Amino acid sequence: MAILVDSDTQVLIQGATGRQGAYHTLRMQQYNVKVVAGVTPGKGGQKVHGVPVFDTIAQAKRRLRIDASMILVPPAGTLSAALEAIENRIPLVVIITEFVPIHDTLVIRRMSQKAKVRVIGPNTIGVISPGQSQIGIMPGFIYSKGNIGIISRSGTLTHEIASNLTYKGLGQSTCVGIGGDPVRGSDFIDILELFRNDDQTERIVLIGEIGGAGEEAAAEYLRETQYPKKIIAYIAGATAPHEKKMGHAGAIISGGLGTVESKLSSLKAAGALIAHSLDEILELAKT
Repeated sequence: MAILVDSDTQVLIQGATGRQGAYHTLRMQQYNVKVVAGVTPGKGGQKVHGVPVFDTIAQAKRRLRIDASMILVPPAGTLSAALEAIENRIPLVVIITEFVPIHDTLVIRRMSQKAKVRVIGPNTIGVISPGQSQIGIMPGFIYSKGNIGIISRSGTLTHEIASNLTYKGLGQSTCVGIGGDPVRGSDFIDILELFRNDDQTERIVLIGEIGGAGEEAAAEYLRETQYPKKIIAYIAGATAPHEKKMGHAGAIISGGLGTVESKLSSLKAAGALIAHSLDEILELAKT
């Protein structure tokens, strides 16, 4: 069992004919992902690594079952691409694109919630259930199948932590990059709720960052629902200066809010095990 994606998930790539789209189409195929279609307006009838390209999602849906869409288009085109996927009721939409305007993300979030379509991202590496499938840009070979779930705002840290876990013989059930932007389609609580009912996932590594209140909200959710699974929490950005963006648009401390200290204290009070280094994550994950 896995959350969001499995070996039967059929994926459409919006922007498949672009340089990045074509590259990741091939990479996902090499991971045995069922990439069944691409969509690029005006390029219908072409093929990308053997995958048929359509002008619209509606055309693709008339021919194929589409379970998920991965969006790899420039920021200016992300809103229209996401709304097309939402209007066509694609169950899962993963937005890889970075630098999407916040207003556009707010529209995407509102419309996806109204349509009951799950959105991951933007500014995400995507989702992977090791050994089964992935919708994203992660190097699949560093992930391994197991029972540890990962939810992360940082793509790089997801890679590093999953790689370290794999090296120690600790596999992962599903790893979800929720994205590093201030506004996201899905947040920690949304993914924690999915992991709650996943039999394969026994422990969860929650990777947060400075900025925003998503980690504090997750802590409140853990406490209020008496979350039944072990949570290992790590917050990046302990040495970051205030009022300065650190890599991600959402990683900024402002007015004393969004600090490492406030996040860790909230999560610790909710029963999470706190890791202050990547090595500590491995030690806590073993137990």
